[in-house]
Amino acid sequence: MNHSAQPSPFEEMAPEEFEGGTAVVCVILGLSFLLGVPGNLLVIWTILRHVQKRSHTVVLILHLAAADLLVLITLPLWIYSLAHAWVFGEVWCKAMVFMINACMYSSVFLLTLMSVERFVSVRYPFTSADWKRKKALNKLLMALWTAAFLFSIPVISTQVVEEEDGEEHCSYRLYTSVTQELVCVLLETLVGYVLPFVILVVCYGCLCSRITQMNFKSKRKSTILIASVVVAFAICWTPHHIGNILSLIILAIENSFSDAAQRLESARSTMVFVAGALVFISSTINPILYMFAARSFRSSLRDTGIQKLFRHISSTSPGEGNRELSFVSKRQSQQTNSSQCVSESKGQMSILMKMRESSPS
Repeated sequence: MNHSAQPSPFEEMAPEEFEGGTAVVCVILGLSFLLGVPGNLLVIWTILRHVQKRSHTVVLILHLAAADLLVLITLPLWIYSLAHAWVFGEVWCKAMVFMINACMYSSVFLLTLMSVERFVSVRYPFTSADWKRKKALNKLLMALWTAAFLFSIPVISTQVVEEEDGEEHCSYRLYTSVTQELVCVLLETLVGYVLPFVILVVCYGCLCSRITQMNFKSKRKSTILIASVVVAFAICWTPHHIGNILSLIILAIENSFSDAAQRLESARSTMVFVAGALVFISSTINPILYMFAARSFRSSLRDTGIQKLFRHISSTSPGEGNRELSFVSKRQSQQTNSSQCVSESKGQMSILMKMRESSPS
């Protein structure tokens, strides 16, 4: 027996569910496309063209912009399907949803890795410097993208195109059983939201007491920028995963408490438009955050603020551990030299005292 589940965020906006909001959603998605595609292209072009020595943080920002761009370039097709119908076939529907799901996983994995890297760089500079010398980032990125695509595979078999009122819509997932639905929704919520954000909360919770005490202002600014990107992503994706949690609750109580399940389903249905729009806004907002952070770095029309921002992060981030190490080493060296001077002075004084005592009066 087939069992239909909660649509995913980019599928949640079927016109028959909320006809009055279709035009508003199309406008929001259109603005997301017009702002997000040029913004993320600018980020990618700036890093590739103007940042020669890229730190790990900047490389992660580059991959995050690429993932956001892949999501945003699908918007014209979704806008057309909302305004009219899905006319691109089921294979293309599955491919589009698969790509968006993979980019969702990769984005949250990239933010988690970025936050862990920031945590290690601030709290354990010796370990951070050693890790960066080993150049393990490429292997981590390969594993990250592979995991994102693997976790998105269930979408291929469950995503379907259905016909209603003579029009086809790429806005449904069809499950063969409640167990399959439960596993798929739970997997997406745990791996794509709960576990990564537990790691994020731990990392930034440990860093809160250190941000204001950092010796280098550049490191503090970089950490705050990455934290703002994480917060924006959390705000934009939380409604979708709240919808997932409501779906899990509905599955658990629909047989015993049918009235309560219907009320929860109604509540979930009213938030699907907001959740769906916020998913695409999350891919648009990062370049805007970079622009705000880069305002203080703009010096000329040729050398834009965002160029200086990424150069600044690259010049401080890969050497953050080394700079603090050199700062600590220099301070320790000064302390060692002063202690040696004191020891030498004491030694000379003791020799003089002995010579004086041994000399005849």
